[in-house]
Amino acid sequence: MHADRHSMEPWQGRVDPEADSARWHQRIQPLADGSEPGLALLGFASDEGVRRNHGRVGAANGPSAIRKALANLAWHRSGPAYDAGDVVCADGDLEAAQARLGGNVCALLDAGHLPIVLGGGHEVAFGSWKGLAGHLGGDRFEQQAPRMAAPRIGIINFDAHFDLRDPAQVHSSGTPFAQIAEQCAARGWPFAYACIGISRASNTRALFQRAAELGVLVREDHEIRESRLPGLVTELQAFIAGCDAVYLTIDIDVLPACEAPGVSAPAARGVALSLLEPLLEFVRDSGKLRLADLAELNPEHDIDNRTARVAARLIHLLSLTG
Repeated sequence: MHADRHSMEPWQGRVDPEADSARWHQRIQPLADGSEPGLALLGFASDEGVRRNHGRVGAANGPSAIRKALANLAWHRSGPAYDAGDVVCADGDLEAAQARLGGNVCALLDAGHLPIVLGGGHEVAFGSWKGLAGHLGGDRFEQQAPRMAAPRIGIINFDAHFDLRDPAQVHSSGTPFAQIAEQCAARGWPFAYACIGISRASNTRALFQRAAELGVLVREDHEIRESRLPGLVTELQAFIAGCDAVYLTIDIDVLPACEAPGVSAPAARGVALSLLEPLLEFVRDSGKLRLADLAELNPEHDIDNRTARVAARLIHLLSLTG
């Protein structure tokens, strides 16, 4: 794989004198060829899609902020974790950056890693998906492993927005799942999409109609409460059972603005972290999770690194698989 840049500088933090007191900055390693399979963090330093979607830019600095917040968290994995560097969109050519991201994600998957991509705007999703599609469907001629003819990739998106806007005019942070649906149709693949945490106030009737036409599993923010978690888990279980692999994508703006102020589009209501975490744990432990990403962290609008800390906690939660 070929990241655009790589630096271990963000990985600094406290060192405790007691035995067995390691933190992330003491265990994370730079990715090298032939590394033992493990968790691989790959940054996507882009907010070009946010700019095109008329959002507030700044998410390009998200990967660095997440790493700095994660560096000092306690280490509880038994397996290795790697920093695979960043794919950078610095020239406005979002499509080329997404293609490079896809190639890097595919290479990580081919090497046996679990990639977690650090956004960046939610345009990260199209690049992430391209990588998993290449890994499962054999987009590259040099791949030797047998591939699936029509893999059913289950996309589980925790998000206040569908991101199903019409991509015919412009590709942006508001179009990735519509782009994926188009790709699936062109390839003859099923499109399986679950969007959890939707804000009705932030999505037009046209977007709800498009979601219905595409058979999207939709659960709105007000539906996610403690008493309904068992039912939501049952729905996710059925969704995952019908998939060959799961791609988990988390737009941090699904959280309330009080918990995640540093995002491109803060949520007036949102889904509380205490409700989000058990659902993420279920997806993590499903046995089918192959790829995850986090999107829309905007450090320029964060308060006391609050949002970066939430993003780091979510990665820490997803990392507890080995």
